[in-house]
Amino acid sequence: MKQILRVAAVTIGALVMSNSFADGHGHHAKSDIDTVLAAQSDEHKARYSARNPKETLEFFEVKAGDTVMEANPGGGWYTKILLPLLGEDGKLIGASYSPETFASSANTTPESTARRVAWPTTWPNTVAEWGIEHGASVSAANFGSIPEEVNGTVDKVLFFRAMHGFARFEDKGGFLTSALEDSFNALKPGGILGVVQHAAREDRSDEWASGDSGYLKQSYVVAMATKAGFELVDSSDINANELDQAKDGDIVWRLSPSLSTTKDDPEAAAKMAAIGESNRMTLKFKKPV
Repeated sequence: MKQILRVAAVTIGALVMSNSFADGHGHHAKSDIDTVLAAQSDEHKARYSARNPKETLEFFEVKAGDTVMEANPGGGWYTKILLPLLGEDGKLIGASYSPETFASSANTTPESTARRVAWPTTWPNTVAEWGIEHGASVSAANFGSIPEEVNGTVDKVLFFRAMHGFARFEDKGGFLTSALEDSFNALKPGGILGVVQHAAREDRSDEWASGDSGYLKQSYVVAMATKAGFELVDSSDINANELDQAKDGDIVWRLSPSLSTTKDDPEAAAKMAAIGESNRMTLKFKKPV
């Protein structure tokens, strides 16, 4: 019986791939994005109006058979779409924070650091437990230790609402700079860096829009990607929400689905819910040929 999902565990500094990952695949059925989206759970579908996965993935030119690196896949909302969309001829590489990223955080514990160190091994196992049929092969690594053999093999690197997590520690160790350099090196010439990010207005303070609030300015994202060698080739308002006019002091998690600042105030929570999810930039960069 064909293996449904090939899982490759990655340890720090080394990527251990399954035979099917390394040797390629034969002929397999492919799913278009409409079919993939229709097959998702009702909980997943409830976010479509805010996250616009079809339009977003088409904008980033993601297709069956691609090798995609997904930054900080978190709970796997996009992962569960990408796996069947890429299909058995595709490859998905999860890439998370380096364990050093949170060294300066007051919330960091030896246990949380150990989880981050182990993540390249544990995440593929988590994905396998989802039981997604005919999905892409899966591997994982931490930024700062992407295996050398990955370089030049990736078609798309995707940051879905993830870049602020690196930016908030940029001044502590250049972690966004490093992640973008890793992304650039991983991509093939002509490969795409796709960014969806909570967007701060350009007239807000740089200090507030540095990542801790969840928001970044588009000018900052473009400058950082350009510094890494990328060229901005397109932008879209696919994920824009003009009702979200975040001001200095606001955090993105005040909005749906978290509503973190109004949990004990139903009236205030209703006002936040009426805004919807965050205003987001959608940017497409390319690695020059």
